[in-house]
Amino acid sequence: MAQPAQDFRLTITPLKPADLPSEAVILAAADAVLENSAAWKQGKTFHKTVRTFHHAREAGDGAAWHARVSEHPEGEVSFDRMWDKLGRDKPENEKQFIPEIKKVTKIKDVSPTAAIWSMYYTFAPPVSPRVFTVLQVTRLDSTAPRSGTIVSIPIDLSDDPELAALEEKGAVRGRYTSVERILELAADGDKGGKTEWRMATSSTPGGSIPTFVVETTMAGKVAQDVPHFLKWVQGAA
Repeated sequence: MAQPAQDFRLTITPLKPADLPSEAVILAAADAVLENSAAWKQGKTFHKTVRTFHHAREAGDGAAWHARVSEHPEGEVSFDRMWDKLGRDKPENEKQFIPEIKKVTKIKDVSPTAAIWSMYYTFAPPVSPRVFTVLQVTRLDSTAPRSGTIVSIPIDLSDDPELAALEEKGAVRGRYTSVERILELAADGDKGGKTEWRMATSSTPGGSIPTFVVETTMAGKVAQDVPHFLKWVQGAA
């Protein structure tokens, strides 16, 4: 049974497809995370321009939150280009610039703006492979300033053997929830406009990796996706 709309929040607790709230409720919870992330404690800046933030785990969270923010001039990557690669078939595109992702499976289209995806990751020994299955919901707001939002929440397919059979087997099950927003920023004189890329995530890799090990490396991990994406998108078709 789906949670009441007013009680829904983004966490790493997986939901079964039958218990999912509406896309509007999911997006409202995502907007709340993005708004709150502006007040989180600032951490290190990576790659000169990627600022990171974190928020300690609270009751009901399941794990701490980590965020990053970066701004990109038009000459580096445009809003339209970012949305094309992040707002459409994002897991398939991530496989091109995140080396740990070895396999991506679209489990099911839920609506024109929502789909269930499963991603299979491998890591250097002794870390075992992981599988993450999520519902991904997208929203594009074309009202100036334009913005695009991508929300991922963990999904439990155990009640649907047909869908569960599409997940990669023999891997540790990890869980994450995340919110990404790309936002057009006002032009700065003759320098032209920029696009802000903000991401917030809460996750657990599952298995026996100590929490403190995960937490101490998360800021750098979330930050490195930015240069990886830029290098790929500037060379992609």
